[in-house]
Amino acid sequence: MRSRQTGFTLIELIMVIVILGVLSAVAIPKYLDLKSDANLAAVQGVAGSLGAAAAVNFATRTANGTKGVAVADCQDVAKALQTYTSGAYTTALPSQGGTYTIGAAVVTNGSPASCTLTFTPSAGSAVTATFIGLGIT
Repeated sequence: MRSRQTGFTLIELIMVIVILGVLSAVAIPKYLDLKSDANLAAVQGVAGSLGAAAAVNFATRTANGTKGVAVADCQDVAKALQTYTSGAYTTALPSQGGTYTIGAAVVTNGSPASCTLTFTPSAGSAVTATFIGLGIT
């Protein structure tokens, strides 16, 4: 009688390796692009926080002139942002993963202005987002 062998043939194993190679060739570029997407999301999140901080600061200072901070240019908005660093609250931009820079632009009293925030990551290219700064003295 003839014995029957079990298992995979060589051609089946080669086809599986080829399919895995094609899948990895497609997936790796998408995975590498996730880092730039994450950097963009990070700068947009901080820009949103700055815009919200500017609005809350404007409302607070309008209601009570001794509260909040004066905002005369876009860089002053960061003083209204509260950041938790090393177990304490500070008024500074986040510093993890890279450097955030706010473009200098004058914000007139009682008027909104479009401000630019740039995030330069430790590795990779810089990304930019905008937020609205509200001027108040």
